[in-house]
Amino acid sequence: MKLITAYIRPEKLNDVKQALYAKEIYSMSVTNILGSGRQKGFTETYRGVQMEVNLLKKVRIEIGVNDDFEGAAIEAIQTSCATGSEGDGVIFVSELSKSLRIRTGEEGIL
Repeated sequence: MKLITAYIRPEKLNDVKQALYAKEIYSMSVTNILGSGRQKGFTETYRGVQMEVNLLKKVRIEIGVNDDFEGAAIEAIQTSCATGSEGDGVIFVSELSKSLRIRTGEEGIL
């Protein structure tokens, strides 16, 4: 099993969900976060004061998938988020040693 963690632009969340649903991947956790990467932020003026905004709004998506769905999940996220500019996001894939459904005690395949 794999844990796929993706950091994406907030406006791309619906596109990602639709792409994952099309690949029959329905389970995910979504969190609104602040972060910085290569995009580095921007400066803006608020009430005449110059402010540097270096933590940008992002969305973190976590998906636990069986090995069979790893490629499909990564492809769905990557193709639905790509705009070709900095700040599109990043995908991390980690190995999961065990998963357990609380209600039934079922292990492994979720």
